[in-house]
Amino acid sequence: MTDKDFPHLDALYDAPAERIQKSVLDRLIDFHRDYLRTATFFCLATGSAHGLDASPRGGPPGFVHVLDDHHVAFADWPGNNRIESMRNLQQDERIGMLFLFPGLEIFMRINGRGRVRTTPELLDQLAENGKRPKTAIVVAIDEVLFHCGKAINRAGLWKAESHIDRTSLPTPGQMVVAMNAAARGQPADRNEAAQLDAHYDHAVRHDLYG
Repeated sequence: MTDKDFPHLDALYDAPAERIQKSVLDRLIDFHRDYLRTATFFCLATGSAHGLDASPRGGPPGFVHVLDDHHVAFADWPGNNRIESMRNLQQDERIGMLFLFPGLEIFMRINGRGRVRTTPELLDQLAENGKRPKTAIVVAIDEVLFHCGKAINRAGLWKAESHIDRTSLPTPGQMVVAMNAAARGQPADRNEAAQLDAHYDHAVRHDLYG
């Protein structure tokens, strides 16, 4: 694509207010630290020559540790073992973190450069529930900013009436069995799906650290 294929964005959108531009900092200040102490969830964005990746990260309040005004760190806990984020960081250290705060109409964003670390002292610092992570990601901050919560209200994200009825969509077990059956050219096994769902329901609540 060339520039002529894109709309002239500056003609469509107003320039950000000066106070918005000045609120983008290259370091943490007290307000950011206050929010990080309460943060329990963020989405992590990474990329490489092979493509982009976004993955959810969660933990108890303050699970993202402030190392100093210019660095934060968080543990990598077991998920699906694709470890795409860390593989991406081996090629491209650019990283984005988008924090959501349940019940609040605000986001916080950190953009920077991430490195995977296995320093024993750092891993000890990031331990949770008596478990020590195998690796940690340390982020050198390039930008930190707050983002308005209009998207939260457009989605009705924190409203109880917006919660989705579990029975209205296929379950994880049903989807896995259906995809594997399609790959084999065979019909899906409902009993296998139920067993996978039971395993998933237990693992997603109790097997959090290994």
